[in-house]
Amino acid sequence: MASGSKTVIYAAIAANLGIAAAKFVAAAFTGSSAMLSEGIHSAVDSGNGLLLLYGVSRANRPADEHHPFGYGKELYFWSLVVAILIFALGGGISIYEGVKHLQHPEPISNPLVNYLVLAVASLFECVALTLALKELNQIRGDMSIWQAVRESKDPTVITVLFEDGAALAGILMAFLGVFFGSTFGWHWADGAASIFIGVILTAVAMLLAAETKGLLVGEGANPKILASIRALIAADANIVAMERPLTMYFGPHNALLALNVEFRAGLTAQQAEETIDRIELSIRTAHPDIKHIYIEADSLKKAVQSETPG
Repeated sequence: MASGSKTVIYAAIAANLGIAAAKFVAAAFTGSSAMLSEGIHSAVDSGNGLLLLYGVSRANRPADEHHPFGYGKELYFWSLVVAILIFALGGGISIYEGVKHLQHPEPISNPLVNYLVLAVASLFECVALTLALKELNQIRGDMSIWQAVRESKDPTVITVLFEDGAALAGILMAFLGVFFGSTFGWHWADGAASIFIGVILTAVAMLLAAETKGLLVGEGANPKILASIRALIAADANIVAMERPLTMYFGPHNALLALNVEFRAGLTAQQAEETIDRIELSIRTAHPDIKHIYIEADSLKKAVQSETPG
């Protein structure tokens, strides 16, 4: 995993720990259900960051006899766990608190405390979101942000990006709940804001789960990379045909490529071996994330028949 991705996680954890403490204090002083939900949200995000770091450490273990392609998919597993926690703890508890507050609405005292905490929280979340976007921009090229999210194989950046976006949306909901509750006496608004925060977190959790599931079950390279691989192979004069390249990611920067090619007639065994080495080198140079390349040649026997005694 890139060190920049770790920086994004560390920044998110530090911001969420401080924000969670401030939100819980504000909720205790003002009795705001929305602030309590926001405190739970930030606390869950802090725990999620720690789980992502744990997943990174597990994924970085070297390959062994039992896992010959490494442990990279552990990162995808722990990212899925994070999505489940966001859904269950963040979304579920926020909705529960909101419904409870709607059933027994109470006035908000000292709303200024809430406003100050939300202002500071939004500042920290903006910083964390900026770092996540900066990390994403390094890999997205000319793609849109949504395309980059869909194509990214690093769930840590995606998770932090989604969490920070949800946090800013939650802060807006909490502000509206406190504002309408304290200004117009709509005490139900605070509970409604808490429910909206829970709905936002639930939606984010479902998006994260969908993205992580694709990686966990064996997502392949995007069409642009596959087209590049085809072009590199087709450029070699010793290759006359190929089948569709098969790829699968074992981690953010650890992919497998399986090729089935047909050599031109008349190649010697040495020429065929040199061709394979040349193809592998060109592919690894153009796409460093492809760590494992397996080339199968259906016509290899025919190509070297001239060297086989009759």
